[in-house]
Amino acid sequence: MGFFREKTKDYFLLDTQVENMFINEYMVSAPGDYVKVYLFALMYAELEVDFSNEDIAKQLSLDIEDVLKAWTYWEKMGVIKKIRTSSGNPLEYDVEFVLLKDMLYGSHEDSAATTLDQGINTQMASEEYRSMFEKIEKTLGRVISGTEMGEVLSWINDFGIEPDFVVFAVEYCARKKKKNIKYIETVIKNWIGEGHRTVEDIKEHIGHMDERSADYRRIFKALGWSRNWTEEEKRIMDQWFDRMGFDVNAVLEACKKTAGISSPNINYVNKVLESWFAEGGAKKSEGEVSGSDISRYYELLRAKEAREAEARREEVYSRVPQIKELDDEESRLGASLSRIVVSDRIDKKEAISKIKETIDDLSAQRAFLLTDNGFELDYMDIKYNCQKCKDTGMLETGERCPCHREITPQMIKTLQKTE
Repeated sequence: MGFFREKTKDYFLLDTQVENMFINEYMVSAPGDYVKVYLFALMYAELEVDFSNEDIAKQLSLDIEDVLKAWTYWEKMGVIKKIRTSSGNPLEYDVEFVLLKDMLYGSHEDSAATTLDQGINTQMASEEYRSMFEKIEKTLGRVISGTEMGEVLSWINDFGIEPDFVVFAVEYCARKKKKNIKYIETVIKNWIGEGHRTVEDIKEHIGHMDERSADYRRIFKALGWSRNWTEEEKRIMDQWFDRMGFDVNAVLEACKKTAGISSPNINYVNKVLESWFAEGGAKKSEGEVSGSDISRYYELLRAKEAREAEARREEVYSRVPQIKELDDEESRLGASLSRIVVSDRIDKKEAISKIKETIDDLSAQRAFLLTDNGFELDYMDIKYNCQKCKDTGMLETGERCPCHREITPQMIKTLQKTE
């Protein structure tokens, strides 16, 4: 006769035993995220279910680097052992939970120190590691402690990097007058997070960022700014280069479009470049005109229109001299009006009203003389080809005007001949 008890198949209805020694001696002083990693993995260890560090990070909403650092921490504390599964990859290992009851009861600080010292001594037997620490101490200008050595070794084990990577990071931070171990760790973690794991990768990355910073400065100078850029402005500018594929000259060309607005801003330039990008970019291809050619076309066009308007004005003044006298008087009154507006005159309101009435009267006389002599009222005004953008190529919203699609290489050549 046998006896059996049904076992639940739902993992989450089972229990996980946690030793009191862990709670009293280790948990109370450990970082909270490290405790979460330990307990979560302990549950799956008792269930004998395989679970990767990536899975743990995802389930606990942690960075994978934090999970790796948690295992290094618990290994130093002596409560787990890393069982290497690959000689070539230090990040491939299983985790064995130590039975704390079987350990001789003592200070966990002593146990941790012993584990740490053993780890350091083992790796310090390597000439490569001894050379690394010598270079670090020479760069920092001091002897580093055993605890700091342990931190450095944890970077190599947790992040899967080589000693030369650590040395380069230390030298890089030292050049910036930053010699704190925690600061260096943050820099390394950021580099790893961006996917850089070799010295060659980092050198290329730093060189790229130096070039990019120079481009940022040129853009800000073009916009008339002397301040540093914000993270959001940097993100937007990076899109121009990385996503849209524009070079800095194309971006500077877009910055010129802010000349007609009162408050130049990044968003306006972004709209200009987004518009260019949607149309295939500002790069010149066979049979097409480039963004710079189009900008030059509009400049020439406006100059031509201004010359033609001036010629018509001279024609009117020659035939009807009274109109010039009216225009001169209106210009003089306009200057007087500006001075009154910013003055402290007691009768400012009445003076402004009187000048405006006089200007209106002059405008009426001017209109009469123009029409009476066979001229249209706007005869002396600039005649724009496109009233929407006033031949600037850009709408008030910062978007490209549809009229640019009509521009051809032949139109540009024809206009250049009239220059």
